[in-house]
Amino acid sequence: MSKTYDATATASGLTSDLAEHIKGKVVLTTGVSPKGLGATFVQAIAQGQPALLILAARNPAKLEQTAKDIEAASPGVKTKSLELALDRSDSVKKAAKTILSWDDVPAIDVLVNNAGIMAVEYQLSPDGVESQFATNHLGPFLFTNLIMDKILASRLPRIVNVSSDGHRLSHIRWDDYNFDNGKTYNKWVAYGQSKTANMLFSIALASKLGSRGLQSYSLHPGVINTNLGNHVEEFDSLRDADRALGNKEGWADFKWKTADQGAATHVYAAFAPNLNDHNGGYLENSRIADPCVETVKPWATSSIEAERLWKLTEKLVGQEFQY
Repeated sequence: MSKTYDATATASGLTSDLAEHIKGKVVLTTGVSPKGLGATFVQAIAQGQPALLILAARNPAKLEQTAKDIEAASPGVKTKSLELALDRSDSVKKAAKTILSWDDVPAIDVLVNNAGIMAVEYQLSPDGVESQFATNHLGPFLFTNLIMDKILASRLPRIVNVSSDGHRLSHIRWDDYNFDNGKTYNKWVAYGQSKTANMLFSIALASKLGSRGLQSYSLHPGVINTNLGNHVEEFDSLRDADRALGNKEGWADFKWKTADQGAATHVYAAFAPNLNDHNGGYLENSRIADPCVETVKPWATSSIEAERLWKLTEKLVGQEFQY
């Protein structure tokens, strides 16, 4: 029987448990700046002796620091660094082209789309889309599909999209994803829309490519004090948004996790061997989330919504991906 986990599980502990499934893998992770969940994840799984860790982030200096931290703690683990700004389609295309040019990396076993932003003030991406939707969804969608051939070249390909229970804050705003040019903008609703998109993306990937062996999952890491929320001075506006929607979180206290606990579900989603029957699923606390217990909104688990989002996203990125 497979081991079960709860909110106290850690990335380091799961790495030990799943070491045989990590060893020899090529893992690409976005958003690996020091002290973030991405960095915690790659530093943990480095202990499991992967063949290669590909580290992607927008800041070269931060990439170098994370690579040095891995080398110091896990000597001999190979890394490659990749500059990637997910809010810019030109940067995404350049990064994908770089990966495809690496002859010494014929396959990528696991892609973890971890990078993201949260509750920022209203702004448009260079491509003219609300920045949270652009950074958290459009960029990962385009990047993932552009390098799909190398992912599918793996014997056991897997894609993990880091979402959040913040998806409770909004469905996809089909006819107004840009919030009427900012006139109706709420930073938490915009965040919720982007996190719903992460879940729907995993469902679509599983549906379109599951027959070719691809597994794809989304997850909620928990509430962790990382750089992601450093700019958020107070969370009263989040509580207000939840209360306006009637969400229980509007009246509840945050249940904080450490970074090691926060990255645990990353490890589980990326390497647990017993998830095959749940392809496209949404995970929390290192297990498939239970909609009767955890916050799992139906708009983020609909195959119809997933297909609709795929088509909208193709339109927004200006490229179709037909599988």
